[in-house]
Amino acid sequence: MILKRLRSYRRVFAFLAALVCAVSATACHGLVKRKAFNIPEQFDLTRNYTVTFWAKNDTNKTQTEIYTRAARSFEALYPNIKVETRFYTDYGVIYNDVITNISTDTTPDVCITYPDHVATYLTGANVVVPLDDFFSNDKYGFGGSELKYDAPARSEMTEKFLDECLIGSTHYAVPFVRSTEACYVNKTYVEKLGYTLPEVLTWDFVWEASKKAMEKGDDGNFAVNGQKVLIPFIYKSTDNMMIQTLKQMNAGYSDQYGNVLIFNDDTKNYLLGLAEHCKTGCFSTFKISSYPGNFFNAGQCIFAVDSTAGATWIGTKANHMDIPSDQVVEFETAVFPVPQINVNDKKMISQGPSICIFNKSDPQQVLASWLFTQYLLTNAVQIPYAETEGYVPVTQKAQQAPEYIDYLNNSGVDEHHYGVKIDATKLLLDNVDDTFITPVFNGSASLRNAAGDLIENVVKSIRRKQTVDEAYIDKLYSDVTSLYRLDKKTATVGTQGLPAASIILLSTLAAVWIAIAAYFIVSFIRKKRRQNE
Repeated sequence: MILKRLRSYRRVFAFLAALVCAVSATACHGLVKRKAFNIPEQFDLTRNYTVTFWAKNDTNKTQTEIYTRAARSFEALYPNIKVETRFYTDYGVIYNDVITNISTDTTPDVCITYPDHVATYLTGANVVVPLDDFFSNDKYGFGGSELKYDAPARSEMTEKFLDECLIGSTHYAVPFVRSTEACYVNKTYVEKLGYTLPEVLTWDFVWEASKKAMEKGDDGNFAVNGQKVLIPFIYKSTDNMMIQTLKQMNAGYSDQYGNVLIFNDDTKNYLLGLAEHCKTGCFSTFKISSYPGNFFNAGQCIFAVDSTAGATWIGTKANHMDIPSDQVVEFETAVFPVPQINVNDKKMISQGPSICIFNKSDPQQVLASWLFTQYLLTNAVQIPYAETEGYVPVTQKAQQAPEYIDYLNNSGVDEHHYGVKIDATKLLLDNVDDTFITPVFNGSASLRNAAGDLIENVVKSIRRKQTVDEAYIDKLYSDVTSLYRLDKKTATVGTQGLPAASIILLSTLAAVWIAIAAYFIVSFIRKKRRQNE
């Protein structure tokens, strides 16, 4: 009986062994011993290079054209370097593709990314190139003597934005452009409600005005807009809503060591208070109700919180619209920082893409990648890209350029100088010192998602007429902790963990030996049987 079963499994064992060996061979790429990068003394101009660049463009054709023009202009300066750009419309897809390619050593050369993502990339040894030596290199660093273009000097970088690319004490990226969140306000409706907008929006003001807006007329429509639909307050990114509110409360979120602090009594009390506001129907989120700009432009939202980078989609004269023109309602749009708890101590999140460089076996290839990366910091790229939306250039060189100052001073003269977009840009320029970022570590991206989920779940539960009390919050903490594996100690900044492919390799080696052993057992039994016949 045993022999018969072993015979029936023989082909399975053989297939398993072959499959495991194939997987192991693939996994071995994850074990490639990448050497720490050292900058070459001189860039070899006699060789040809191809730099792969993964970029995000928000389906904005103007941004695509800027990237393409930047690549061609750079190639004209360095004819031996060809730039191949791959466009994405989602940062998450870039992140997933990079993770997939790390194990096979096929990452791009240059990548638009976020520090949260880079922290995860760093769990593979020498995957991402540390940039501090590049910054200070006399020949090829900021403002280097050997560069063929007018790069910003180190002193011309906005230091606060540059510091956002620190992981531990090392820069693993450079900022590309920056934005923050803005509260876009229907000033016309706020005044119709009987309020005067304060100099700085507070949460109390927004909640009070939002609840007031829920009053209906005798016809059953909302009195303030005369429509059947109104969601006075819509927040696009609940991740940021939670993070900024906790920061304003001086409450725990996380620390630089990867310790998760968000599940505390301050957060609980905030969520319970939010639940009470939601019972009036005055608040919703992007994930629940859709894009706030659509409701805002239709006169169905009074306070819409979105990125300054989304300013060209907001307001009655917006460059872009997702609703028919006959649904747009005329009103005056005002642009404010996000609501605050303490008007004398504003806290606003800093956001926007950065650029990292991946390590390769050829140091000259990495140097070519750095040359292109630094070119993206020149005025020729920074200014036109920032002007596409409510972004801010990351260099003082660009911010102080006459053509950029002229752009800011001509608000409203034409579509390119759309007033809401320029107001959103100025909002960040005037409040750079009030911006902050959260600690970056392997797992910080998951914590960010968890922060948003806390709010999303509370809002959904209230809309479903469910009870939100302390017991509910305790269970929510447990569920979110489990979903995002936040009960596990997150990796400390810069930890060089074992690559996933290596784990696959080690776990499958045992299966290989089992398959081999089974094969020899079958062969041995067959041989003995033949000898006895």
